[in-house]
Amino acid sequence: MSSFAPSGKGIVVRQAHFPGRAPIDAYGNGGFRFADMSHRGSLLMLPSGIHGWEMDADMPLTVENFRRVLDDAAGIEVLLVGTGPQLRPLPAELKAALKAKGIASDPMSTGAAVRTYNIMLAEQRAVAAALIAV
Repeated sequence: MSSFAPSGKGIVVRQAHFPGRAPIDAYGNGGFRFADMSHRGSLLMLPSGIHGWEMDADMPLTVENFRRVLDDAAGIEVLLVGTGPQLRPLPAELKAALKAKGIASDPMSTGAAVRTYNIMLAEQRAVAAALIAV
């Protein structure tokens, strides 16, 4: 989902961001497909749009790694956390930070999180997802 734009100095790589909400059409092979686009790597599916996320299954689930979610908390009631191929529990510090912003969190495998996100999005729920690529 990185965007490339020609300039007088060559190609410019911009931060990955899709300014809307969209269901995930497919996942696997280290990325996701949505809105007729594909993205390699992890994603944050937030009310402000879909953002590339520098996260993988070996990285810790810390408050700092979820900063963008916390900053966008006003439009989120439920955060689905796709923790990769296996379920990983959220650390107490992260759960507390999310709860302090009024966000209920639900960790699960990335596949389960994608399926649940699509259903909740179709129901027009205040859902967000943090999806680690598999």
